Amino acid sequence: MASDGPPEMIATQKEMAEAKLPLGYRDYCAHLLIPLNKCRTETWYLPWKCEDEKHSWEKCQYEDYMKRMRLLEKQKKKEEQSKLENKV
Repeated sequence: MASDGPPEMIATQKEMAEAKLPLGYRDYCAHLLIPLNKCRTETWYLPWKCEDEKHSWEKCQYEDYMKRMRLLEKQKKKEEQSKLENKV
């Protein structure tokens, strides 16, 4: 997720449907959420279990958020610059 190009969906729609992921979680990090949820159900949601899976998913979510914020900032700068050019 380090590049600025469009992210790649790793989990397919079929895999997400089979894992019964809610629509709000069917994002670019769904491929990490599927094994996390499986681990959680197998270990009865014990908080000290599945820590690696949870950390990987949370890191992916954070990186995706930061990437979207960088793109938004670039877009805002571009719009601001075009407004300044139009005024001159």
